[in-house]
Parts: sequence; structure tokens; C-alpha cells
Amino acid sequence: MLSGALILAFTFVAAAFGLSFFRLLKGPSVPDRILALDTLYINAIALLILLGIQLGSPLYFEAALLIALMGFVGTVALSKFLLRGDIIE
Repeated sequence: MLSGALILAFTFVAAAFGLSFFRLLKGPSVPDRILALDTLYINAIALLILLGIQLGSPLYFEAALLIALMGFVGTVALSKFLLRGDIIE
């Protein structure tokens, strides 16, 4: 049962990853592209977690945590740059 659920979850998360990447490339405005990048790293985290569950390795969970941390910092920096024009005050 778990293997079937993992295959279905991989399929749906990969589809979401592809749609987010399409929005990143074809976004009509810069805020849409920043939001697509945020969604893209969340989908990457989901893929890593699913891979960690499938392989039974805790290493993937740590990698997912690092991607979450860097993704958050990157999103904040891009948003601040979009609003103010510079990152450091």
C-alpha cells in the first residue's frame, strides 16, 4: 500500500514541480516569478521527503531542511530587493 501511495505522490509532486517551473519561465510579472520560485523549492522539499521515505534514509530529511532554510532566506531577499531596490540597508 505504501509503495503505491509513494508512486502516486511522486507523480503529483512532479507534476506540481513542472507547473511551477513553467510559471517561473512564463510568469507575467516579477512577483509571479518570485512566488513560482518559492513554490518550486517547496516542491523540491516534498520530492526529497518522499525519496527519504522510499529509501528509508534520514539524510534526505536533513537536505530538505537545508533547502527550506535557504529557500526562505532567498525568498525574503528577493522580495526585499523587489520592494526597496537593495537588500542591505
